[in-house]
Amino acid sequence: MGLKGFLLSSKFIDGGVTGISMLVADTTNTPLSVLIFVINLPFLFLGYRRLGISFAIKSALAIAGLSLCLAFIHFPDVTHDKLLTAVFGGFFIGVGIGLAIRGGAVLDGTEIAALLVSKKSNFLKVNDVILLLNVVIFSAAIFFLGVESALYSILTYFAASKMIDFIINGIEQYIGITVVSVKGDDIRKLITGMGRGVTVYEGKSGYGKDGHINDPRDIIFTVATRLEIPAIKARILEMDPSAFIVQQSIDDTTGGLLKRKDHH
Repeated sequence: MGLKGFLLSSKFIDGGVTGISMLVADTTNTPLSVLIFVINLPFLFLGYRRLGISFAIKSALAIAGLSLCLAFIHFPDVTHDKLLTAVFGGFFIGVGIGLAIRGGAVLDGTEIAALLVSKKSNFLKVNDVILLLNVVIFSAAIFFLGVESALYSILTYFAASKMIDFIINGIEQYIGITVVSVKGDDIRKLITGMGRGVTVYEGKSGYGKDGHINDPRDIIFTVATRLEIPAIKARILEMDPSAFIVQQSIDDTTGGLLKRKDHH
């Protein structure tokens, strides 16, 4: 839907292998459905070598499904408004890629290549490699498609990236909370009473605001969704207004988050 319903008619492209395929298709009149599968093949082979047969099979099926949809399924051209095309084209592309990643596959081999390059480089991270590749792609788009189309294509890429993050993390994005308090045991009981498991670390205070040095105390760690965080923090501060609370985003969790009253 993102490609055929929005981007192709306006000659906008996305980033990564999909963007390369769209750029080549636009300049050579080769079917996009063929290019997306063929250009991704080397990356699928690299994925098989590095990430296993299951990942390679899932990704091959996902990319083949995308190619078949492009070849045989008709989608209406939704709008000719360039801003709406860029934003919603990226929206649908991001949803598709995000769902594929949640299923253990990819629709674009860029991430595989970036992972391999970053492992062999001491100064390039995965995000750096992806950024450099997309700089090259969108620079080529300026030459072949024109400045305006290239700028709208960059907007499409950002919209897709945000949707990928949302689909992977979602509204249930988890937040980790670390609590340091003289009432550690009471806070532990409070959090477990709210249906969340906790981990208790044994620690000692430093030169804190309460003035105690090397005073033993429990350090409480728990994970909750971001929708639950305000209520948990409010209850903790109500119990101990001087509690030291640190929170950080958690990309993913496995196990240990069942909302059971007897879970410790």
